[in-house]
Amino acid sequence: MASQNQLLHRMSHLKTLLLCALCLCMAQGRCEALLSFRFSNIDIFNIFGGGGNEFGQRSGRTSATDRPVLENDVDPNIVEDSFLDTYGLIHKYGYPAEKHTVDTPDGYILTVHRIARPGATPVLLVHGLLDSSATWVIMGPNKGLAYLLYDQGYDVWMANVRGNTYSRHHKKYSTSHGKFWDFTFHEMGKYDIPATIDYVLSTTNVTKLHYIGHSQGTVVFWIMGSERPEYMDKIILMQALAPVAFLKHCESPVVNFLSTFQDPMSLLLKLIGVHEFLPKNEFITMFNQIICDETTLTKEICSNVIFLTTGFDKSQLNETMLPVIVGHDPAGASTKQMQHFGQLKRSGAFRQFDYGWLRNQWRYDSITPPAYKLENVKAKVALYYSKNDWLAAPADVETLYRKLPNVVSKYLVDYSRFNHLDFIWAVDARELLWERVFHAMRKHERKTEE
Repeated sequence: MASQNQLLHRMSHLKTLLLCALCLCMAQGRCEALLSFRFSNIDIFNIFGGGGNEFGQRSGRTSATDRPVLENDVDPNIVEDSFLDTYGLIHKYGYPAEKHTVDTPDGYILTVHRIARPGATPVLLVHGLLDSSATWVIMGPNKGLAYLLYDQGYDVWMANVRGNTYSRHHKKYSTSHGKFWDFTFHEMGKYDIPATIDYVLSTTNVTKLHYIGHSQGTVVFWIMGSERPEYMDKIILMQALAPVAFLKHCESPVVNFLSTFQDPMSLLLKLIGVHEFLPKNEFITMFNQIICDETTLTKEICSNVIFLTTGFDKSQLNETMLPVIVGHDPAGASTKQMQHFGQLKRSGAFRQFDYGWLRNQWRYDSITPPAYKLENVKAKVALYYSKNDWLAAPADVETLYRKLPNVVSKYLVDYSRFNHLDFIWAVDARELLWERVFHAMRKHERKTEE
């Protein structure tokens, strides 16, 4: 608690300086409000402006006001939850928390969290890029998908892929060693997810489980199906939230930047020896919480930066929870992993990492990387997507749909502004999406029993 108080004390001194610095930085930009910034034709920051824009207007789904309200105190639960880890959050809210360790064939040591209901059907939740198991619980009981699945009667398991906050150990290498970070989502799909599935099935003494993945959590499933097709027989139903494979129509400025500047960025990162992308540490956490503190004007900036990556939808973001979100995210990734996403965007194909024609020839016996074999993904798959998702664009989801051999349902969320992160954090996620997910699980369990 002392360290938390010290951190909050430092944050309070930095807020004024940060606001002043931001105002100075924006002074040369487009100033239509007290604090504003414009990216292309999108108003990213617009605080105390006179009138809304396409993204700033709210629908009838939220009671939040159009202007930020400054409060004197932050809810103590918000502060505490931003510091608690996944196990601590589950335990705090009275659910049966467990922490397990899974070893991969190539030496990584992964942490898996569980909300235990022994004897019930297991469901494995797999997080997205720069995320962790915390994503399924940070919104709290009655809102977090992991809690709701437990309340529905499931034995809930939450994976953590290599390199994130909870999976930073290896039998041979430390995180300061470049070899530790020599992976992309390819290795996650080939090693991490199969090892985790085997562990869950062995521990629960069943032969099949449900799989729910978000974003990169769907990517690694397609890769597992391509490279380890025998695991498709261990899946009752795979439900893909914001499914990603093809990125040809991706609108995210972050992914587009990675695609455009991949070669010079890759060279620079190699020269300076940077292997980890957005690591979670005290400085990053402190900076994020300064920006996203609900008692400051910068909360508006925080939410809009999030939207810039994934698509704008202020009405479905609970801004009160921003300090908790940034207390857990970003959770780290390898720079090679980020480069791989950039390659997918640039090539328009869903294929393995591109090392350049010479190394490709040596590694793959081809000058181009091999495409993943989506025809091997024979498990039952349900796809959930949205119009306002800048990462999993509807046109790219349609391409994926045509290539998967066993899609049992494809559902476009009935809310036009639903974005990439709304699939896990939206205020109305249960009504808009998750009740359909629960129904599909029960339906396909009955079919498995027949």
